[in-house]
Amino acid sequence: MRKTFSTILSITLLTASIVLSGCASAKSQNSPTDNAVVSTQAGKIRGSVTKSGVLSFKGVPYAEANERFVPAKPVAKWEGIRDVTEYGKISPQMEFMSSNMLSDEISDNNCQNLNIWTPGLDKKKRAVMVWLHGGGFSSGNAQETTAYDGENLAQAGDVVVVSVNHRLNILGFFDLSKYGEKYRYSGNAGVQDIIDSLTWIKANIVNFGGDPNNVTIFGESGGGAKVLTLMTSPHAKGLFHKGIIESGSTDTMGVVFTKQNVARYVTDETLKSLGITQDNIEEIQKVPFERLLTAGEAVLAKAAKDLEIDGAFGPGTALMWEPVVDGDFMPTDPVSKDGFASGGKGISLLIGSNLNEWTSVPLLAKSAEEKARLEKLSETEILAEAQKLYGDKAEKVIAEYKNAYPEKELYNALLIDTMIRLPILKITAAKADQKSGDVYSYIFGYGSPFSFHTFEIPYVFNNAGTSVMGTISTDVEKDKRIAELMSGAWTSFAKTGKPETALTGKWEAYTQESGAVMILDEKSILTHHHDEPLLKLLAPEYEW
Repeated sequence: MRKTFSTILSITLLTASIVLSGCASAKSQNSPTDNAVVSTQAGKIRGSVTKSGVLSFKGVPYAEANERFVPAKPVAKWEGIRDVTEYGKISPQMEFMSSNMLSDEISDNNCQNLNIWTPGLDKKKRAVMVWLHGGGFSSGNAQETTAYDGENLAQAGDVVVVSVNHRLNILGFFDLSKYGEKYRYSGNAGVQDIIDSLTWIKANIVNFGGDPNNVTIFGESGGGAKVLTLMTSPHAKGLFHKGIIESGSTDTMGVVFTKQNVARYVTDETLKSLGITQDNIEEIQKVPFERLLTAGEAVLAKAAKDLEIDGAFGPGTALMWEPVVDGDFMPTDPVSKDGFASGGKGISLLIGSNLNEWTSVPLLAKSAEEKARLEKLSETEILAEAQKLYGDKAEKVIAEYKNAYPEKELYNALLIDTMIRLPILKITAAKADQKSGDVYSYIFGYGSPFSFHTFEIPYVFNNAGTSVMGTISTDVEKDKRIAELMSGAWTSFAKTGKPETALTGKWEAYTQESGAVMILDEKSILTHHHDEPLLKLLAPEYEW
């Protein structure tokens, strides 16, 4: 459920998102061409061909949601050829860093559409990579930044890339299940949309040169948490075969999700504030979205305080819109005392986080000045600043950081991430202990001290020169090499289940015994248990 208190940056930054810039770029620069006509179950579509020769199809409908809070229906069939060269509508939500709602021109409950990039419309049966955007489960979209453009990844990796729009926030995660069978899965409608997209992919992707039996879902932040959700729900079984989680969890969002009693409390109180009861429940379909979301947000804040629920991204109480563990659609949390969710059996996983994550985000506004200041710090000055952060543990923390990251500048010890690294390690260990599908672990360290949340995304998509939360000045040639490294590892994993390439060198699967972690950087290094003593020092009671 959506965070309702202020932090250094809006939680919307989790998306890697500048929503309006993505929507503004919806007009395609490529015209439809008869060289990009494909048959789908609903009818023929016509896409475009990029300058590199990749074929793109944008705003392709995979389902239709004409009512709120219920599963979308199959797309109605059409006659003739439908042009798909412009991005489709996205889920209603608030504008980035604003209290204003997105206009109806660009957002709608009926936002079930996807984008496809493919090197060829042949019978090659390429690996399929399905991108799930960030923004928690509250905001964002599949086209919000040029970093998400799949052309270069499709071309360089010879894979089919798909990105998905789906319902978010109160439209996707409002549990009305006790108000009638119609709304049985309303608490997970947003996840059901993604499952519908995967069902569409399974039925149609072969016509786009893809292999429906080799589908990898991947996402960053909230997108990574969506991967965890799909690995938990039995409703997604058989629709994908591998998963990639990039910085996709905190201890209270990703490892676990909202319990149904909490979700129903939020629903009951929201309906009460709207004057809706069991007798007039269908009025919920007519409430203007802004009023609906505002009412829900107010209840989230109150419920978090009343129920004393810890926030996902900082001190204090908070609730966010997120999947509901109902014992059916979501039988369990992704990770519980019994281990990793049984739905994840047989699914190989690539999982990791960035070296600095949120610790350096506050420095982004003055990144050049801050980096210059950090580089000038002597070891004595670093220790003095470390004492403010770590108290009497400062010297040990400095020493353990040197052991964990001997290639890194020591000032990075002032920017250690545990908020995401620890839960990611917990998930990694739980999945490895399941012993059903290999697990590969990584730390993305390039660009430190600004290897922040979302920083890896442009490199994964082979889109060096783009950014998500702000451009950090780095060497262009190095950027290209890192893009080759990251996109190569990701596509290798999608194709073979192993991320190892000539650029990564040997990459062992993670086990609790080996603790194998690949540090992805200018010089990539396979390590074993490299930061565990450091993490134990910083969080001695944390278990993974």
